[in-house]
Amino acid sequence: MDKSVGEKNGGPQPLHVSLLALPEAAVSTLSGIFDVMNAFSIVPAGVGIPKTPPFHVEIVGERAGPLTLASHVPMMVQRPISDIERTDILIVPSVVLSADGWAKGRYPELVDWCRRMHAKGALICSACSGIFLLAETGIFDGADATVHFGYADTFRRAYPQVPIHPEQVLVVAGQRDELITSGASMTWHDLVLYLIARHAGATAAQTVARYFALQWHQDGLSPYMVFEGRRDHGDQAIQTAQDWLAGHFSVANPLEEMVRKAGLTERTFKRRFSQATGMSPIAYVQRLRIEEAKRRLERTEASVDEISWQVGYEEPAFFRRLFKRVTGLSPGVYRRRFQVPDFAKRGAGPR
Repeated sequence: MDKSVGEKNGGPQPLHVSLLALPEAAVSTLSGIFDVMNAFSIVPAGVGIPKTPPFHVEIVGERAGPLTLASHVPMMVQRPISDIERTDILIVPSVVLSADGWAKGRYPELVDWCRRMHAKGALICSACSGIFLLAETGIFDGADATVHFGYADTFRRAYPQVPIHPEQVLVVAGQRDELITSGASMTWHDLVLYLIARHAGATAAQTVARYFALQWHQDGLSPYMVFEGRRDHGDQAIQTAQDWLAGHFSVANPLEEMVRKAGLTERTFKRRFSQATGMSPIAYVQRLRIEEAKRRLERTEASVDEISWQVGYEEPAFFRRLFKRVTGLSPGVYRRRFQVPDFAKRGAGPR
């Protein structure tokens, strides 16, 4: 048992956190998690803040010493995994994938160590795309997880046995709630705050969130996701319809025109469209319209009613309901969250 875990000299000891460094790791996620979880000595004392820091975080890896990360920034690995027989919490930070995706089998020693730590009772955590390494262990097979939505299709192809939900911020799974994954990029905030709340209490998590201005992404990740319809299906008739629809989704009856351009009966077109894209034609049209509405809310001052008409909806009330169902936010809230603030616009020239 690692000497930093458990009881020592009769008193409670901080939970040992192993923050795993590997060459593909993103420095921002790794260093951010390290700083926040180790920061209880600098957070102002107050109600809910434990007198003894609840975590002892170490950056660990295959070997101790400097390691160059994905952004070509060196990071010091404090301890080799060969020295750690047990840990309480294991976190794999986000990793940057190449155009070829994740190369399985590159780190058999790390994969085996993660598997052993899980068997010895550790919480196994992934930030963003760190799940690519952890999925190699097999411990996530059949367990719900999340991953950065930009890597979702790549992950599904690599690990079809792991159900993923990229629209979710944080997923807790496993028989002991020991498999914890966070979604896109900055949701490491949610992961860290969850771990603090779980082991030090909700008040401590709130205090840390305020001190570092960290955010809980309580509305999920749907507002951040950009819709891109599937186009790798090989059905040329459907591809032709999609190409036309990309520039004409706001017309009054797009389905009728798509059917005509595809040269199919309406029934056959609907069936082939759903098979090719995974969506019904009307759902596909709605997603294109909502995506355009998002851009107009972000970049223009047009009213919500005007944008509703511009993207193809004559009834603003229906548009508002649909927008919230798709994004999780009302149009007004979406605009406030994603529109560039005035102070950032001042002095900015054309781009």
